[in-house]
Amino acid sequence: MKGITKRWVFNTFGVILIVLCVLILGFSMVVQNYYYNGIFRTLSGRSSEVVNFFSDDSDFPEMAREYVENFPDKELMELIVIDKNGDPVLTSTGFPPEDGLKMPDYHSALISKDHFGDWHGKNSSGENVMAVTRVITDRNDDPVGGIRYVVSLEESDRRIFIAISALCLVGILIMFFIFISSTYFLGSIVRPVREITATAKRIAEGDFNARIDKFYDDEIGDLCDTINYMAGELGTADKMKNDFISSVSHELRTPLTAIKGWAETMQLDGFQDRATLEKGMRIIIKETERLNGIVEEVLDFSRIQQDRMVLIMDKIDILAELDESIYMQRERANTENKHIIFEAPDLLIPVLGDRNRLRQVFINIIDNALKYCSSGGEVNVKVEIENEERVVITIADNGCGISADDLPKVKQKFYKANQTVRGSGIGLAVADEIVRLHKGTLDIDSIENVGTTVTITIPMITENAQRSEEAEAAPEGT
Repeated sequence: MKGITKRWVFNTFGVILIVLCVLILGFSMVVQNYYYNGIFRTLSGRSSEVVNFFSDDSDFPEMAREYVENFPDKELMELIVIDKNGDPVLTSTGFPPEDGLKMPDYHSALISKDHFGDWHGKNSSGENVMAVTRVITDRNDDPVGGIRYVVSLEESDRRIFIAISALCLVGILIMFFIFISSTYFLGSIVRPVREITATAKRIAEGDFNARIDKFYDDEIGDLCDTINYMAGELGTADKMKNDFISSVSHELRTPLTAIKGWAETMQLDGFQDRATLEKGMRIIIKETERLNGIVEEVLDFSRIQQDRMVLIMDKIDILAELDESIYMQRERANTENKHIIFEAPDLLIPVLGDRNRLRQVFINIIDNALKYCSSGGEVNVKVEIENEERVVITIADNGCGISADDLPKVKQKFYKANQTVRGSGIGLAVADEIVRLHKGTLDIDSIENVGTTVTITIPMITENAQRSEEAEAAPEGT
């Protein structure tokens, strides 16, 4: 035995055993006192009768003989008449008194003020007895003899033994039933815990399909549900990680293949075509920039995971950054026969932000919109002012859209709703974190086969906010 079972045996079961032993011992003492006190009260009551039976001037030996002969309880107790010299001279059994009879109760009665003494112990034959003696005195308070009452305790001891044995049997039965019920209860805990341990080891070794059968609808059952849920989430995360690695590998391989191919082509002897050379250099530069973008995206994600992303905040015109981002994507859109429609108010919209990071967000969202649009599709970019406090940028496309099952997960790391389209699966996670660091929100609404709308909301620099910032920046005492 080890673990929970061992602790229970040594703690709970041990405590119960000790408590039962104490209760049995206490009960034994109570039962013994009950019987012994009852016998003592009976003997004491009988001895009290002697005082009224003997008169001060009576002939003690003659009266003692008469008292013994007429005593009604000879079957229950033995009477012994003791003379004034302290020697037993007569018994109710009809047999002569034993020689060397122990009578500590008589000696106790001689020195007692009420001339009464009691004792219980083993007599010369080894029998457990209880005895009381009442000393008879004359009118001068001198002892003239004594009457001793003796009762065997064997029958009482037998009854006490039976009562204690019955109680011990009850205690054993109680311990047995406690052991059986507790064994069943412990088994209901230990078995699921062992299975949970074994399943957790399988999960730790990478078997995310491992599941635990739910035994009971209680805390153990809740733990099973939690571990099963954890395994499912870990399996999903592992699949997303593998898909991410596969996507990034593919994203890196494509530009590397193009760069390597054109570099080898330009290394060939006799390569003199200037137009082809310039085309190759443009492709190499373009693919190098693409590689750099992928690497930066991965690095940004790593910084976000470690809370190390630092923004260089400054007062900027967000429309200018958005316009620049659209300009950078417009050539690609024209090449793919797609259209970007930009609608914005003709005014300055100041925000406190990192121009490069915000531009990265806009490029990422517009790039996604173009990716999921088919030829001839449109991407509508609209800018509005909300309550003169926030700028709301809406980027909507009429592409393939996102399913209702995938929509809540698209901002999660590594998640890709469409595995057939290029991308690492972390762009939206990075963009969402950048917008959050600007105290804004990034929301996505989509209908499958209809289109997707991304709404970015960022607080503007208002006059009140600007005065507050200037007051905070001003030195004290100015």
